[in-house]
Amino acid sequence: MILGEIFLRNERCFHNHPAVEFEGRSVTHGELAQRIRRLANALMMRGLVRGDRIGVLSRNCVEYLEIYGAAALTGFVCMGINYRLSAAEQADILVDGEPAVLVFEDFYTERVDELRRRLPANQIYVAIGKTPDWALNYETLLSEGSDIMPRQIAADDDTFMFVYTSGTTGKPKGAMLGNAAQLEQAREQGLMLSAQQTDRKLIVMPFYHIGGPTHVFTYLMVGATIVLHRSFDAQAILRSFSEFRVTVTHLAPTMIEMLLEALDKAPCDVSSLHTICYASSPMSVALSRRARKAFGPIFVQIYGLTECGLGSILLKHQHVVDGPPQAVKRLASAGQPYLTSRMRIVGPDGVECAIGEVGDVCIRSPAVMQGYWRRPEATAAALEDGELRTGDMGYFDDEGFLFIVDRKKDMIISGGENIYSREVEEALLLHPAIVECAVVGVPDPRWGESVMAVVVVRNGGAMTLEQVQEHCVGMIASYKKPRYLSVVDALPRVASTNKIDKKALREPHWRAHHAEPV
Repeated sequence: MILGEIFLRNERCFHNHPAVEFEGRSVTHGELAQRIRRLANALMMRGLVRGDRIGVLSRNCVEYLEIYGAAALTGFVCMGINYRLSAAEQADILVDGEPAVLVFEDFYTERVDELRRRLPANQIYVAIGKTPDWALNYETLLSEGSDIMPRQIAADDDTFMFVYTSGTTGKPKGAMLGNAAQLEQAREQGLMLSAQQTDRKLIVMPFYHIGGPTHVFTYLMVGATIVLHRSFDAQAILRSFSEFRVTVTHLAPTMIEMLLEALDKAPCDVSSLHTICYASSPMSVALSRRARKAFGPIFVQIYGLTECGLGSILLKHQHVVDGPPQAVKRLASAGQPYLTSRMRIVGPDGVECAIGEVGDVCIRSPAVMQGYWRRPEATAAALEDGELRTGDMGYFDDEGFLFIVDRKKDMIISGGENIYSREVEEALLLHPAIVECAVVGVPDPRWGESVMAVVVVRNGGAMTLEQVQEHCVGMIASYKKPRYLSVVDALPRVASTNKIDKKALREPHWRAHHAEPV
């Protein structure tokens, strides 16, 4: 079985069941499969062959899902472009990926017209919606394709999609994710989340991000319905929960925070929800407690990366708020490895670490990427004999629960002591006035680096360094307490992942030193 056969099976088994609910439009599994075949055949008529890339510059929509379906079925490669990036950044990705076709939503027509200067003269452009004279209309393209099975069918080892990394440490790299790997990821994730055909899964994570397509395929695999949102709006999400009786969703912790704020202002019926997955970044213990009070014990944490979606998972019953200290401590963990994920913690000498010892997190899994597109050196640095070096640092406890303590590049070394920002951030977030925070290392003439806390205070309030340090007494060691404090209205975020951009926070302080801390 290949990934694209999911759509064909759904057509046979659930022909009239809704596959997608999107902005007043309902598309059945039968209709979705037909449109995918038409798109695949139309693209082949235009000269596309296995391995050709299809660039997509669009927010979430049904057409985007159809492009993913055509790629999964025929061996094309879907290449999502982050619409939040600048024109120069988008151009770099397009020049690197060399798509045979660029599909764009009409909202981005002006931007694509600007990008055309950097792209080949024979580039094929396809517009979703209102179409300029230099592009082909998406629906017109579909009308050219027949509804028969495409003559070209994907193979297990075909690349299914490129997901470009955030580029916080350099130019974005295209992680190549395979057809068989994404099928296995959907299968295993569906098993762990108990996905059912009767589920209604709300998707708001962008399709250019690993979280969007991964969760779409997890629930389409069982013939469920996708309630699709173009972008995140807390009130609109809450209305969908009620209107479509949504049973499961996937959110970033910052989104959960905004939903809680919206619920405080206007209560809403969320009783149909039985599962909320969160990923992209860990959820603080303080936020976990608030979220559980509002939604109930329905949270599942997923730890993975663009380069490998299957890492570890913290299941609902493992989110213990009140209980034995060891169980409560695991609320701050990333859970236990997936069934087919072999995870190791490795020290600087390459030897596997003992229980409780911090080292580099490495993963071997069927979902590991094939490599970085045209980046052999970066691929060799990330993969060794199929094992992925994640760049995260962590440790296992005695029952295999993974605790992520920091990104390797974010670890602070002060006076020879390793300080992990996650531990300090967890302590700070237990302060009732702190909504968000980030901890980074800044230059210190005596200690090399010192801890700086950057915090967002609830309702725009004030906070002093002395208050922060007093709050930390008894929670973390004295040398880990922040020596500097900055109160800001909002933390900078990486456009592609919405994660806090710690590089941007560090950069002004290290600029005079002409280098980042090692």
